[in-house]
This record gives sequence, C-alpha cells and structure tokens, in this order.
Amino acid sequence: MKLAVDCRMLGTGGIGTYIAELIPLFLEKYSCLLVGRGEDISAYADNPHAELCPCSTGAFSIRELIAFPKSAAARINACDAYYTPYCNIPSGIKVPVFSTIHDVVFLDVPGLASKTGTAVRRWFYKRAVRKSRAVFTVSKFSAGRITELLKCRKPVVVTYSAVPSWLQNGMSAPVKKDGSILFVGNIKKHKGLHVLLPAFRRAVENGLASQLVIVGNADNFRTGDDRILHDIEKMPEGSVRFTGKVSDAELKKLYEGASLLVQPSLYEGFGLPPLEALTLGTNALISDIPVFREIYAQYPVTFFKSGDSSDLSLKLPSCVHLPPPQNVPQLYSFRHTFDLISAAMDFYRL
Repeated sequence: MKLAVDCRMLGTGGIGTYIAELIPLFLEKYSCLLVGRGEDISAYADNPHAELCPCSTGAFSIRELIAFPKSAAARINACDAYYTPYCNIPSGIKVPVFSTIHDVVFLDVPGLASKTGTAVRRWFYKRAVRKSRAVFTVSKFSAGRITELLKCRKPVVVTYSAVPSWLQNGMSAPVKKDGSILFVGNIKKHKGLHVLLPAFRRAVENGLASQLVIVGNADNFRTGDDRILHDIEKMPEGSVRFTGKVSDAELKKLYEGASLLVQPSLYEGFGLPPLEALTLGTNALISDIPVFREIYAQYPVTFFKSGDSSDLSLKLPSCVHLPPPQNVPQLYSFRHTFDLISAAMDFYRL
C-alpha cells in the first residue's frame, strides 16, 4: 500500500511530536508520500520508502479548504489512502481518509473559545468524521466523547499516545532530586493551574519547603489570566519559578530533577506529562478525572480529588518525599500506536 501522510504540522508542539514519532514507523511498512513543508520533510529524502511532496499550504487555512494545490492533491490521490494526525483534511482528496481527533475539549469545556471559535472547531471535527473511513483517538474517554458530541457513526479506534523518543534516548543514571514541584501545561482553565496555586500556597504556609517550577513564560500568565497572576503574586517570594521557553533537553532535565510532577487537569484527551515524569523517575500527583483513571490505572501515581485545592494541599507534602517510582509499566509506545493505526487502515480501507 502507498500511503500519503500529512506532515504539515511537524514542529508545531504536541501534534508535531506525535506525527514525527509515527513517520519512521509508517516508512517501515509502507511506501509513503510525505506532504509538508520542504524543510521539515527533507530529513526523509534519503529514505527509499519516502517520496516528498513539498506543500506550504497551512493546516486549518482557507486555502486548504477551497484552493489546496491541485498538484499535491493529484499526488495524494495516486496513493491508496491518506492519513492525517489531526482533524484537518484538504479539499480534493478522493482516496480513503483516516484522521485523528485527540480530544473535543473545546466542545466539552465552556469558555475555552468564543462561540464562533467553538463553532468553527465543531465544524472541523464533524467534517473530519464525515470524510474519514475511521477516526483515531488517544483514549477510551475521548472515543466516548467523540461518539456522543459529534454523533459519530464511523469507527472510532483508540490508539493511545506515548512518550516521545527524545525523552527516552540516552537515559542517564538516576538524578538527585532537588525537592521541586513541576507543572507542565498552559493557563487554559482545564489544565487546573488555578487549582494548584492555592493548594501550593497553603502547603507552603504549613511548612512545605519546595519551589513550584512552572514550565513557560511569566508574560503569558500576565496577559492571559488575571486570576492566575493574582494567585502567583500572593505566593511567598521565591516560591514560584518560571522557566521561560525550554528545549526538549532542558525539559528532560526538569523532569529528572523534580521531586514531584503535579497534573491538576480538569479535562484531558490523554494527558502525557505524568507518563513522561514516571518514565524519568519522578512521581506524579494527578487529578482523579475519568481519563486519568483510565490511562494511569496500572501506574504508581497518587490521585487527588479533581478541582479540590484542599485535598491537593494535603497530599503535596507527603508526595514530595516519596521515593522514586518503582516498577513503572511499559503499556504505551508509538510502536503499539502504529500497529493499531496500521491494522485499522488495512481493515477499513477496503
């Protein structure tokens, strides 16, 4: 089978990492047409199973929907199927399509976008469902929400996500913990930073001698959420540190050195930071939302009551002093993700 793979989101955060991990696996099994920016796909130029299709048309753009380059569409339509790691599908694609919807958080959590923004996202989700032979997602929780909220009658195949290779490569001996508490996320309300900050302040007032390390820039919080800024300003001096933008290597060191990762999310499609932390020998204290109960049921994590700062503040001190996690299972891998995607494409393509 010759597979066209949408690579246009390479280098764009989580989706970019997701497709970057899958491309080498696709190339092991299929002859692939890689569609993306020339500078991104050039790394595969010497692979005998790769054919490059440079395309600068942006994902989720008007041009993608009404004027996708005919030359690119023709090359895609000469393949047997088209795979995209997200829910954006260009116009003019006539071969079987397989798309990925990681979550429908914008439909499930009010206020994350304007009414117009939410409507646009719903339209893209529904269009992906309509055009796809099967839809992939990363948890049973997300599969249920996709089926319900999008009235999806197409197959929804759970393929899960996994820790990226850059985080696992060259894993070193255990690093001495520095006592810090790590938050990896953003200021969107479903990430739960507004739950963590008062919990951390209360724990510090009760004697917790840890620094909260927030991966990101302080300026983002000043311009994005006044409540978050107010909570941070009430913290004891020096108790909160912003890292600024970090590289993959720097993030890996932060994971390794921290004594605890806290993931206070109110909603996730999968929720990768706890898995990344555990992989690097750091404990995780996470909210007991349904998707975390699903994904981390067999992992040595500690749960706290979702949205409950009081419960979180009580558990922070004891979790900071836990010994590094032992017997961390290896349930998720991109090899396993690929096998599930490949089997579904082979089955539903015909």
